[in-house]
Amino acid sequence: MTCKIVINPIIAFAHASRTRISMQIVPYPHPALRWKSAPVTEINEYLRTTIRKMFDLMYEAKGIGLAANQVALPWRFFIINLTGDPAETHEELVFINPEIIKRKGAAEDEEGCLSFPKFYGQVRRAEEVVVEAFDLQGQGFQMKLDELAGRAIQHETDHLDGILFTDRMSDDLKSQYAPILAEFEATFRKQQELNLFLSDEEIRKELTRLESG
Repeated sequence: MTCKIVINPIIAFAHASRTRISMQIVPYPHPALRWKSAPVTEINEYLRTTIRKMFDLMYEAKGIGLAANQVALPWRFFIINLTGDPAETHEELVFINPEIIKRKGAAEDEEGCLSFPKFYGQVRRAEEVVVEAFDLQGQGFQMKLDELAGRAIQHETDHLDGILFTDRMSDDLKSQYAPILAEFEATFRKQQELNLFLSDEEIRKELTRLESG
């Protein structure tokens, strides 16, 4: 395992300031949600500050996990606190350059996503996974996880590969929920018209600039 982050903190802050006034959780179908994240190559103060802000946003949104591209950053890391409680800081976990190296069994359960507010659906995933990653101290670790923890790891790792939980739903559910997803898209397009978000092309260019440093 090698610890990676492609980022110069000064450049990254400059680019980020042009895309939004402050960090926010982006909604479907924001192009960042389909971005395949680049490996992290350096653990620095920018990364630590970003992760702290992400935890704050996650708690505010009543979530238990958040991936970097959900805040329109193109790097491979995510955070988790299964309690969802900001007071339980000892339960906070950071996964940098995570890779699921083993999957076992299968189970179906309900999932939601902070980029799809108040929307939930049944998703089939591995019942148990083994994940390798780095923590904020640059130390590699391995964890075997099942139940909610295992599902959360799979959900967030998917995000980093540009895969959404809706992609994992059965064809019947996809058809059933198509009108709801269309509403999400219509709302986002309206927000773009109001200049609350850049155009898709501009967002992709910004992600490319951030990724290249």
